[in-house]
Amino acid sequence: MAADLKLPISMFLTDNVASSDYGHFEKLRDNGSASTINNHTLTHANLRTLSFEGQKKEICGQQDRLEKRFGQRPPLFRPPFGNYNDDTLRAASECGVSSLLLWRVSMQINNFQYAEGSALRPGDIILAHFRGPGELKGATETQMTTRMLQRIHEQGYRIGRLEDYL
Repeated sequence: MAADLKLPISMFLTDNVASSDYGHFEKLRDNGSASTINNHTLTHANLRTLSFEGQKKEICGQQDRLEKRFGQRPPLFRPPFGNYNDDTLRAASECGVSSLLLWRVSMQINNFQYAEGSALRPGDIILAHFRGPGELKGATETQMTTRMLQRIHEQGYRIGRLEDYL
């Protein structure tokens, strides 16, 4: 579906989840839709609960693993749960990250959840997770993605490649 629709997906991978099948994400990246692979830490820890060194280990460790697997260190980083502090920013910078990204809209199984308001705004980043069958309550990734695209189009917007707007 991603290849057929040429959906640009900016993937933020956590090693302890994604490493069991990095090949899946490599296929998504290479499907002709300008998708990218970025950093989401080694273990999905709440970074604000860690020391600077702990945060650096989480971020740099994933930078190292992604570079080894995919040949480059990602420039983008999304902190788990959207939680970060000044130590996070410093650690990410020291690990070679150029941008820390957050979101305002989250795709749920059937609809959007907004941090504020009840509609999309120009430039919104929509967070959508790769979900296994047990998390989808009878739906599929394809159905969830289709609903997301419908909601975006209903509000008069279209998908853009994240990296083109940074």
